[in-house]
Amino acid sequence: MEHPEFNLTGTHIWYYYCCPREVWLMLRQVNPDEDDSNLDLGRFIHEMSYARDKNKEISLGNIRLDIVRQDKEGLVIGEVKKSSKYAKSARMQLGFYLLELKERGIEAKGELFFPKERKKEEVALTEDMEKELLETMEKIRGIALLERPPQPQKIHFCRNCAYKEFCWA
Repeated sequence: MEHPEFNLTGTHIWYYYCCPREVWLMLRQVNPDEDDSNLDLGRFIHEMSYARDKNKEISLGNIRLDIVRQDKEGLVIGEVKKSSKYAKSARMQLGFYLLELKERGIEAKGELFFPKERKKEEVALTEDMEKELLETMEKIRGIALLERPPQPQKIHFCRNCAYKEFCWA
């Protein structure tokens, strides 16, 4: 099979760190259960949080930044998440955005926001993170080539997954 045409996005990075099977499903436009209450809650938190930030939902090529602002140290991009339960996925997604900006000659720092928990975490694109992201991007391209999705594996994310019916029904 040829490489399906797709622009690698931060969402692909996010899903890869949660479950590689989700990446395959997403790449094939298999949509999750849009009525899933977890998706609804995430959308609500995203829309209602950080209303003071004027620059919300900025698109730049294949990336969509939740928050963009300038502070005294420079450009800050922010990613809003429902829970820190998926902190690794969120860090790598934000790292992907920082890498994409770096490749465009834009230096920035990142911040993760978990409004429900009233937490904030700074994220910097380190050499190690950059290396891991490049490896992850290649793995996602490999998943895109698969004829069938990777086998489902019961993991702690399955319980709240909007794709759970697809994997476990």
